[in-house]
Amino acid sequence: MTEDQLLYVLALQHVPNVGDIGAKKLIKHCGSAEAVFKEKKHILAKIDGIGKVRLNELSLSTHLAAAKAELDFIHKNNITCLYFEDSDYPEKLKHSIDGPILVFQSGAVNLKSERIISIVGTRKITTSGIAFCEKLVEELAVFNPVIVSGFAYGTDITAHKSAVKNGLQTIGCLAHGLNQTYPKVHKKYVAEIEQHGGFLTDFWSSSIFDRNNFLKRNRIIAGLSTATIVIESAERGGSLVTADIANSYNRDVFAVPGRPTDALSKGCNNLIKQQKAQLLSTPLDVAYILNWQLEREPKVIQKQLFVELDDQETLIYEFLKKTDKQLLDSIAIACGLPIFKVAGILLNMELKGVIRPLPGKLFEII
Repeated sequence: MTEDQLLYVLALQHVPNVGDIGAKKLIKHCGSAEAVFKEKKHILAKIDGIGKVRLNELSLSTHLAAAKAELDFIHKNNITCLYFEDSDYPEKLKHSIDGPILVFQSGAVNLKSERIISIVGTRKITTSGIAFCEKLVEELAVFNPVIVSGFAYGTDITAHKSAVKNGLQTIGCLAHGLNQTYPKVHKKYVAEIEQHGGFLTDFWSSSIFDRNNFLKRNRIIAGLSTATIVIESAERGGSLVTADIANSYNRDVFAVPGRPTDALSKGCNNLIKQQKAQLLSTPLDVAYILNWQLEREPKVIQKQLFVELDDQETLIYEFLKKTDKQLLDSIAIACGLPIFKVAGILLNMELKGVIRPLPGKLFEII
């Protein structure tokens, strides 16, 4: 995208009441952001969902001036701009109907990874919540996922720090422009996160900081990822909004269950009860339900007889030996074991070189 093209995209993004869905309709109809401003209003009025109020806002001089100021900020701070029609725009976000037409990036984020997961939850995370989050990231590290969160207190910063600790890339999705840090106490983590990933936002440097920004930001957290994981949540909270958005994008959602009497487990328990999320009791559930395969080859063995299996592993091995390829759910049902437990057993068996995962969430013995 040329600088002139970027200028007009910024100008269109600056127009109030148009929004990302409306902007995409206008661009598709006219061919470019520049053409939108130069098209006759009576022609634009024929586009479905584009009313008089929106058309009256399309005053080029006002928005072009604001765009030039923002473009100057972008150049001075070495910010990368990702346009929704370009190849470097996050692939999964392209398939989110209300994904931003333009995203601003700092750092060196790997947006081409097929394994991007979002971890969200309460800002008042408990000790057990922290422990689970850290264990989750640590055990999934072998699959080399990119960890996305919102850089806020509690669950968010725990996820980011755990990703850095385990040598993973992490993306902080911000509810403000790249000219500020919120909360300010997290400024000490900025450089480290940019070295292990970076930050994304669709807010300008001139954007007013507002609580509603966090809800808007959540669509990027959900849209970037294959799956969203809720660690802890009260009965109401922003992480539940993120889970709902992920569901609307037809993405997987996981929730960590807790005791019914625990206030910070009510949100997760409700997601599971309402079938809006899959129950997550062990990190390996994520890898198997998403059908992630290890990036390194499992250890090769000459004969299965030389591998020591426990009773449950033997039960699964004998079932697969008789039935050939099987789904995770089918294995669990046939062997009378919980799905979450079977997921962990299968990973152990894969590491032993006894079985291997196949496309379509199937498993077979080697």
